Amino acid sequence: MKSPQQKFSNIRVLVFDLDGTLIDSSHDLAGAVNVARGSMGLGPLSHAQVMTFIGNGARELVRRGISFESGAASDAEIERALGYFREHYSQHLLDQTQTYPGVREALDIFASRTHGPPRTLAVLTNKPLRFTRPILDGLGLAPYFRYIYGEDSFPAKKPDPVGLLSILRDTRAAPREAMLIGDSEIDVRTARNAGAWACGVSYGLSSEQLAACPPDLLLDSLLELPAQLT
Repeated sequence: MKSPQQKFSNIRVLVFDLDGTLIDSSHDLAGAVNVARGSMGLGPLSHAQVMTFIGNGARELVRRGISFESGAASDAEIERALGYFREHYSQHLLDQTQTYPGVREALDIFASRTHGPPRTLAVLTNKPLRFTRPILDGLGLAPYFRYIYGEDSFPAKKPDPVGLLSILRDTRAAPREAMLIGDSEIDVRTARNAGAWACGVSYGLSSEQLAACPPDLLLDSLLELPAQLT
């Protein structure tokens, strides 16, 4: 019987979620949500409350943010608030956003190929590319990734597997040669829907969801991942 480490030894494609996995963007997102709320005459929400809305893309984040007390918002209200959100967020992407401890060091290990064979690294996020790319560029992370995909890169977003399956086709990898690393149930479900391995991180924005949807591997730091793949 293979050990836990050995069963992951043939993985050659690593696909990372962004918010809550590579970066802590919660404070900048909360600021933009509260600007959207202010456009509708609503008071600010706490950082902790906004954190519970993150993970399903910008539109859903805004919908939850402006519907928190009053119930369902109309499509017109959501679109209006989303415009304020996008305008503010685009100008404040990196005010407080930063990588989690160990992220850059783990990516350096994969780039240096000191743990196992060469692996293709990708980002698959439900964040729009108009925000994703500037953040990765601004933090110096973009060069690590061969593919960078957002919610607007495919006809459907996570947990639909279309993005992950596209990466598998482009890399000619079998599903069990790929691992999706994320902090939420959405990421685990995406991996399951594509037949890939699911890895969760315990430090992220939505990590409490992983108890109800356990991944194949759970990490307290991304620095633990290289050793699990050898």
